[in-house]
Amino acid sequence: MMRRIELKPCEPFQSSFIDRTGAFNAQALQAATSIVEDVRERGDAALIELTERFDGIRLEELRVPQRLIDEAADKVDPQTMDALRHAARQIRAFHERQVQQSWLFAREDGAIVGAQVTPLDSVGIYVPGGRALYPSTVLMNALPASVAGVARIACVTPPSADGTVDAAILAAAKLAGVTEVYTVGGAQAIAALAYGTQTISPVCKITGPGNAYVAAAKKIVSGDVGIDMIAGPSEVCVVADGTAEPSLVAIDLMAQAEHDPLAACYLICDSAEYADEVEAAVREHLAHSTRADITRQSLESQGLIVVVSDMAQAIQAVNVIAPEHLEMHVRHAMDYLGQIKNAGAIFLGDWTPEAVGDYVAGPNHTLPTGGTARYASPLSVDEFVKKSSIIQYSPQALANDAKPIMQIAMHEGLWAHAQSVALRMHGLEAAGMDGGCCAEGALR
Repeated sequence: MMRRIELKPCEPFQSSFIDRTGAFNAQALQAATSIVEDVRERGDAALIELTERFDGIRLEELRVPQRLIDEAADKVDPQTMDALRHAARQIRAFHERQVQQSWLFAREDGAIVGAQVTPLDSVGIYVPGGRALYPSTVLMNALPASVAGVARIACVTPPSADGTVDAAILAAAKLAGVTEVYTVGGAQAIAALAYGTQTISPVCKITGPGNAYVAAAKKIVSGDVGIDMIAGPSEVCVVADGTAEPSLVAIDLMAQAEHDPLAACYLICDSAEYADEVEAAVREHLAHSTRADITRQSLESQGLIVVVSDMAQAIQAVNVIAPEHLEMHVRHAMDYLGQIKNAGAIFLGDWTPEAVGDYVAGPNHTLPTGGTARYASPLSVDEFVKKSSIIQYSPQALANDAKPIMQIAMHEGLWAHAQSVALRMHGLEAAGMDGGCCAEGALR
């Protein structure tokens, strides 16, 4: 079912062994470019026409009335609402630990340096529709923004077949501090958030996952507006030794595969026989899956089993793959944590399925995909603030630093840079103060 590679002892895993699907293709980029330009030019009219073309719905209004958001919790079954509240509490608590304060440091010479942390004025969060509904994505994107202190949080999501928005998504929006919800999806929603329309005001930053057209649109608008990342198909890598129950490993692979036919699933194990047991368990589970076709497509087209000789080889493979999600189904899993360099989220031990991270554990489920965990991090409060450097010099501080400033400026050929310091030093000397250096000599 899954493609298989058996590494020889000490043979390194190579990135060329991976057949990854990109976040978007040339066709998606071309289509998204046209859509973005259309929305920039025609605003709401373009949004309404594009929604009718792609979603089959002719919308009378784009914004969801606040009344429907306020009443949504009453339309969600109580057990689901309790689950969403439980998730929201734990997600909020985790992200509150990420909050950074502004700070100042006073040097002995009177200079003050520091950083001022300021929340963004506004953000837009994209919540996918289509194959599934994702109230969890609302919580994971809006709660960090709310914790950061963002005043305006706009949510866009594709309409359902009857033109409405799922009540659980609206209820999650209320829980998470979303201030406005719009029934528009796809590349057109990204364009509306970036540039604004008659109904939707532009935002400072856009976050949230989406399909290839959404990803392409985020790339197009990036620079005019901030984005979190360009997310590709979701991924899981499971490392399993002989102590791991094959049935649990199989269902954890399937939990990722059922998202999307392009979702990538990697199994790293220490024997071909164990790999056979996992694949047999997958076939058993598929007989009961409500998303069997999607799951099977994912495993057959994007699945990979890597058979290694030892854990050192397994960890080396993990760091090359740099997966979005990494599950360590091995004995003493915590012992390997320090060796893992590249992974978006790390799940340790048999009792930690990826699902806990998707919904309730607290850490964000918006994670770097496509190997970008080599340099990127999960969505956090940091994405929703900006930092301004603070510098205030005293006369003594400038005197202390004058000579190196002017030296570097003159080396770079920037005369006015150096002169801006030299004139101040001359002023100090004229006032009879000790400049600490000879400004004129430094300029010669």
